[in-house]
Amino acid sequence: MVFTYRSGDEIKTGDHVLFHGNAAEVEFVAVDPADPNAEWYLQNFGGGIMISDPSVSGRTFISASQIVEDEDLDFVSRAQE
Repeated sequence: MVFTYRSGDEIKTGDHVLFHGNAAEVEFVAVDPADPNAEWYLQNFGGGIMISDPSVSGRTFISASQIVEDEDLDFVSRAQE
């Protein structure tokens, strides 16, 4: 399973994004059942992404079914590997 931004870029852990116009970061992508961060989100939501937005909401989970529809999530850049 691969999640993408509206731009078509793949969503990856550590990505710098704009979330509702605020600088934020993708904390993790819940797609791998072996990942302890992802297991609960996969079982309950079919996967998704956790956004860290300390200036406004703290942490926000966007479920797999909502990612495509989310107009408030824009890719900015990749974290340095």
